[in-house]
Amino acid sequence: MAGGRPAPGAVVFRGATVVDGTGADRYRADVRIADGLITEIGHGLGAPAVVDADGLVLAPGFIDMHAHSDLALLLEPEHPAKVTQGVTCEVLGQDGLSYAPVDDTTLPLLRRQLAGWNGDPADLDWDWRGVADYLDRLDRTGPAVNACYLVPHGTLRTLAMGWADRPPTPAELDRMRQHLAQGLLDGAVGMSSGLSYTPGSYADTAELVELCLVVAAYGGFHAPHQRSYGAGALEGYAEMVEISRRTGCGLHLTHATMNFDVNRGRAGDLLALVDQALADGVDLTLDSYPYLPGSTTLAALLPGWATEGGPEATLDRLADPVVRERIRYEVEEKGSDGCHGVVTDWATIQISGVRSPALADSVGRTVAELAAEQRRGGTEVFLDLLRRDDLATTILQHVGHEENVRAIMRHRVHTVGSDGLLVGARPHPRAWGTFPRYLGHYGRELGVLTLEETVARMTGRPAARLGLHRRGRIAPGHHADLVLLDPARIRDAATFEHPRRPAEGVEHVYVNGTAVVRQGRTTGARPGRALRRTDRGTQAR
Repeated sequence: MAGGRPAPGAVVFRGATVVDGTGADRYRADVRIADGLITEIGHGLGAPAVVDADGLVLAPGFIDMHAHSDLALLLEPEHPAKVTQGVTCEVLGQDGLSYAPVDDTTLPLLRRQLAGWNGDPADLDWDWRGVADYLDRLDRTGPAVNACYLVPHGTLRTLAMGWADRPPTPAELDRMRQHLAQGLLDGAVGMSSGLSYTPGSYADTAELVELCLVVAAYGGFHAPHQRSYGAGALEGYAEMVEISRRTGCGLHLTHATMNFDVNRGRAGDLLALVDQALADGVDLTLDSYPYLPGSTTLAALLPGWATEGGPEATLDRLADPVVRERIRYEVEEKGSDGCHGVVTDWATIQISGVRSPALADSVGRTVAELAAEQRRGGTEVFLDLLRRDDLATTILQHVGHEENVRAIMRHRVHTVGSDGLLVGARPHPRAWGTFPRYLGHYGRELGVLTLEETVARMTGRPAARLGLHRRGRIAPGHHADLVLLDPARIRDAATFEHPRRPAEGVEHVYVNGTAVVRQGRTTGARPGRALRRTDRGTQAR
C-alpha cells in the first residue's frame, strides 16, 4: 500500500507476520498506526517509533466475549489479568447479573449476591444507577481495555419485582421492557440471562420471549447462561434457540459446554442442534473456555426455591433444620436445579475463595475432604460454609470433558470467552490464561485449530457479533487494537495452584493505538473506554 509521511507519534511494526482476524492466510508486512488507527500496511514503511516484529505474529487485539470484570475495571483499571493475554476488549454484564440498571434498594442486594463473583469493596464510590451512568463511569476511570455491556435480565427482574418466584404482572413486565430498552439506548449491545441463577431462574419462556423482542428491535443479541449444563442441557439449549426463532433476536450461547457424567461425549448433540438452527436462519454464535473445570459461587448449588426473597431470606432458611434437610435431599438425592439437575458429588466441588478470613483454610480443598475431616455430611459442610461466609464463597466444579471441549471449539461459529472470576485466593486460572491456552496448548501443541482459525475466533468473529465494525481486523482505517506475540513461546502460565501467573509470549499489546504491554511488561497506560451501541445498531467509533 502506498507510503507517506508518518504522522507524529506513529509506530511501525516492521516485518510482522500478519494474521488479520478474518481467517485468511498469514502474510509478512509492515503495519503502521497513528492517532489510534491502522493507517498503512505495506513494506518499507517509516515512523518515529519502530517495533521489530521479525518472527512475531501481529494480530488484532483479542475480545473476551464473557468477562466478569464489572468492578475490576474500576478497582484495578490497569487490568493485568487480561492485557497480559492480549485482550483489548471485554463484554461485561454477564450471566444475567450485574450492577446496572439498579436503584437504591436493589444495588445493596446485588452487591451482596455478587460478592463471590466480584467482591464487594466498601471503598468504591457506587455513583451510578443506570447503564449510561455505569458506562460513563468506565470512561471517567479510563481502563486499560475497551468494554461492551449486556443488560442483565436478573438485574432487570430484581428492579421490577424483587426476588419473587412467579411470573411478572403485566405492569412488572412493562417495567422490565422499559429498563431494557433504556439500557440498549444507553449503549448496551444486548441482554444476558442467568437461568440457573436466581432470580433469573424464575423466568419462564414467555417472559424471555417478550424481552428478546425488545432486544431484537434494537439490533442486539441475547447471551444466555441457560437453565442447565447437566441433566436437561440439550433441552435448555433448545429453549434458547426456540426463543430466537420466535423473536428474530440474535443468540450467543455463552460458555457453551456439556458437563457432568450425563453429557460425556455428547458435544455432537449440541452442535447438531446449532447446525440445524443455523440452517434455519437463526443468527447464532457461541463461546467457550479451554478448560475442564467450571467456576461459580457455592450458593449457586442451592435449589432455586431456597434463595427466593434474596440473600437475607436465604440465610434464614439455612438456619432452619427442616429446610436444611429438604435442601440435603434435593442436592444429594434428587438433583438440585442449582447443580444443573445432577446429584452433587462433593468430591468435585473445590473451594476457590472465601470472604471470611476465618475460612481461609478451606481454600483449595473439596467439600468432600472438609466433610471427611470434620466427620460430617457434605451438605452440612456446604450449608455451614454458606452461613459463615455470608454466601460469598466461590468454587471450582470439576465436571468437564476434554472431548466435548475440543469438539465445541472447532465449530465455525465458535468464539472465545474466559468466564474468569478475578477475586478469591485461588480463582480459576482461565481469568489469566484463556487466550494463550487456546493459542499455545490447543493450537501449537495439539493442532486442534490453526493459528489463523484461533485468531479469527478471538477477533474478527466476536467483533462481528458485537457490531464492532472497525475493530477485530488488521486493515487500514480500523482501530489500532493489536497484539504482537511469539507463536513459538505463547502459552498460559496460570495454573490451579498459581492462578495469577501472566501469560508467556505476549510481547506488545496496543489499545486504541497506545501500548498497554511493551516487551512483555504492562505499561500502566489506560486508553480503553466503553463501546456503546447506537440506535442504528452500530458501535461507537
